[in-house]
Amino acid sequence: MINYIVRRSLYGFLILLGVNLATFFLFFTVNTPDDMARLNIGGKRISAEQIVKWKAERGYDRPLYWNDKAAGSDQLTQTIFWERSVSLFKLDFGRADAESAGDIGHQVSDRMIASLQLALPVFLLEVVASTAFALLLVFFRSSRIDFWGVVLCVLMLSISSLFYIIVGQFMFSRLFKLVPISGYSGGLDAFKFLALPVLLALVARLGSEARLYRAMFLEEVGKDYVRTARAKGLTEQVVLFRHVFRNALIPIITSAGSGLPYIFLGSLVFESFFGIPGLGAYVIDAISGQDFAIVRTMVFIGSLLYIVSFILIDIAYTWADPRVRLN
Repeated sequence: MINYIVRRSLYGFLILLGVNLATFFLFFTVNTPDDMARLNIGGKRISAEQIVKWKAERGYDRPLYWNDKAAGSDQLTQTIFWERSVSLFKLDFGRADAESAGDIGHQVSDRMIASLQLALPVFLLEVVASTAFALLLVFFRSSRIDFWGVVLCVLMLSISSLFYIIVGQFMFSRLFKLVPISGYSGGLDAFKFLALPVLLALVARLGSEARLYRAMFLEEVGKDYVRTARAKGLTEQVVLFRHVFRNALIPIITSAGSGLPYIFLGSLVFESFFGIPGLGAYVIDAISGQDFAIVRTMVFIGSLLYIVSFILIDIAYTWADPRVRLN
């Protein structure tokens, strides 16, 4: 297993390097450092001196990929690519392009707490609720409960998350005044601000996940080992939870594991609408302000988390099914 993890980590490094190169190339193809200076300074009349000063303060006055003035290795550190792209592999994110944004690494570490407080309960509740709901529908398959349960799932996944947010804020905040409509506070006070977005995020994702898990369970129910278990006299509950559920764990792990990066990166929509200062809102603000340093950093972090999550998914396969071997 160790050899497999090392090999996958090397593959992941190559993927991360490719994403980093592509992101850097695309960003500086679309916008030159002069364009970035004009976007961040703002105003209709921007002098050349202001542009030169802004680029010098942020290191954008250097060559992009290599320095033509000298060939020494010490000159490699003078390029924008080395300072802004290669340094990401050392988790040195540098400073943002906007004057008020400050150090990116400090912002990421601070905002990650708020994102975890929102995304971690949603992730855990979603896996538990979706699995339980899907097992309930399979237990009552071909009945009215199964039919209306599927109808409810299709209805839930057909409605946009924005609709849930608007209706939820109106009902629970405006009408019943149970929770604040938006905002955030640390400590135990965070519960009253996070209760509504956690509930709405769970409802928004429950339909699609439960319908997917139901299809996985139904595929297992029709297999020979399930009929053999029933022939031995096992009850339907034992068949579902001891046999069907365990054999359907691999696709469930794949589906749930692919959502692990969102636990750290946060929810873009819910954080923005509820005023939660997490990483999702941080990315939205960076895109709105065209702060490319923050966007590049978050693309790098997202790619890194996806690579790590898929390695963890492969390891979890061996726990769910002893027949799986990582070679």
